[in-house]
Amino acid sequence: MAATVGDYILQRLREWGVAQVFGYPGDGINGIITAFAAADDDPKFVQSRHEEMSAFQAVGYAKFSGRTGVCMATSGPGAIHLLNGLYDAKLDHVPVVAIIGQTDRSAMGGSYQQEVDLQTLFKDVASEYLAEVNVPEQLPLALDRAFRTAESRRAPTAVIVPADVQQVRYRPPEHEFRQVPSSDPSHGHARVTPDEGDLDRAAGILNAGEKIAILAGQGARDAAEELMLLAEFTGAGVAKALLGKDVLPDDLPYVTGAIGLLGTRPSYELMRDCDTLLIVGSNMPYSQFLPEFGKAKAVQIDRDGSLIGMRYPTEVNLVGDAKATLGALLPKLDRRPRRRWRDTVEDNVAAWWETLGRQAMLEAEPVNPMRVVHELSERIPHDAVVTADSGTSTNWYARNLKMRGTMRGSLSGTLASMGCGVPYAIGAKFAFPDRPAVALVGDGAMQMNGLAELITAGRYRNLWPDPRLVVCVFNNGDLNQVTWELRAMGGSPKFEESQSLPQISYADFAHAIGLEGIAVDDPADLADAWDRAFAADKPVVLDVRCDPAVPPIPPHATLSQITSTTEALLKGDPEAWRVFIQGAKTKVQEMMPGRG
Repeated sequence: MAATVGDYILQRLREWGVAQVFGYPGDGINGIITAFAAADDDPKFVQSRHEEMSAFQAVGYAKFSGRTGVCMATSGPGAIHLLNGLYDAKLDHVPVVAIIGQTDRSAMGGSYQQEVDLQTLFKDVASEYLAEVNVPEQLPLALDRAFRTAESRRAPTAVIVPADVQQVRYRPPEHEFRQVPSSDPSHGHARVTPDEGDLDRAAGILNAGEKIAILAGQGARDAAEELMLLAEFTGAGVAKALLGKDVLPDDLPYVTGAIGLLGTRPSYELMRDCDTLLIVGSNMPYSQFLPEFGKAKAVQIDRDGSLIGMRYPTEVNLVGDAKATLGALLPKLDRRPRRRWRDTVEDNVAAWWETLGRQAMLEAEPVNPMRVVHELSERIPHDAVVTADSGTSTNWYARNLKMRGTMRGSLSGTLASMGCGVPYAIGAKFAFPDRPAVALVGDGAMQMNGLAELITAGRYRNLWPDPRLVVCVFNNGDLNQVTWELRAMGGSPKFEESQSLPQISYADFAHAIGLEGIAVDDPADLADAWDRAFAADKPVVLDVRCDPAVPPIPPHATLSQITSTTEALLKGDPEAWRVFIQGAKTKVQEMMPGRG
């Protein structure tokens, strides 16, 4: 039996199957840190360089493992630092439990050092479940509900434990008035299916359709086999929301790739021309990239009934698990291949991959960023895990990287927070220590926090049977995504004082902390650089000098976006001429012969 509350917290985490806790120490959690030492570091305490990175690592672990991530921080500033990563979990529907210290109970309300009203601070981000433990008997219920709620609601939860409570003797709840027991941890997951009448109505809509489009999101990840069968039965094309990029491989000829602001032309064409839409496990917010309202009959499948039917006017809403619901729907479908529609979709997809290949090989000064991911896509191991940060590098991840085999990929989807790429990759390595990981990161995100987390990667690399973690830095000296947003949405030229970044060598930094660093400023060296990175026996930083003038132009760019960009360049943008040239060269590739 555990001796102190701190000891019991770790005992219960072990019973929940928690292998590691991502955190940073402080005196507000001294009682728990002492318990880690007494428990021989089981579960393992993974020390980040900053509490925000601990939260991101827990999110990355949860996204890739499918299990609940756990992060920990002290009171006051430590707790505050967790918030951004926890909001990332909330907005992307990821199960994370945060364990947070607080000042001693006797000091609460006395403006004591590092005393913050944590109940108020966390009541939004942990709105599904937030508890403060003030007596030992309360602990098992609080921890167990935090885990069960995180897993069932796919959300972050938080448990606050004052510092003095952590050090008192643990006492279990008794068969007493005002004491609440808790059952042993369990990981049961129900597969919910809609009723037969709703399934029949949905099948009727799909059977009547001639041009069927499927939008698959992260909620469809466990239903890949059923999605492929449905596409085979109906001749449908499949577009993927960005968080669902790894749901189906991109070497399937009817998979059109990403949809939305960072999407592909075939996905745009699929939605533009379809007459029937099936949305599976996606809550993509950009309804303008779905069919015109009223043009397509629509069916949506989602496990969360509160989010269903809110992005497109759907005819039938099926609240249920994607795999079980599709499994029940498939026998009700007519097997009509709709060959003409499918041929159109496949022609568009094949032509688009050719276009991307031509765009990636265009000359730039010095390296075309599209080619960085193009060369990666040619040689990445088929079991790799890929993370993408927020910035222009996300465009190349979304469009140019081909998912194959058992590859996994993710990013900060709804929050779109900078600085997630490297900590996500570290979390991924704890989820899959025997698989290679790749982080695609802009130089702004690297300077924000990625450089520090390279130290974390170096510290724990010996725990991973496959030590390969490749951090590819798109080094263009510019906060490039915001620069392009200023041009395309604000009609404003680049403002050097806010957009330009200090020049440093990321490869040299890697060498300085004992990692491998590879600098590339010639596109001809990219293929060899990727090969060297994947052959290394330690984490590697690939420092690629990229051209900031290569535009992340969406293939469905609107006239207003093009007009705003042109006006911005004419107002004295310092890179105007090169942007014009690179933009024209890139766009003309879409007009080359061979387009479907």
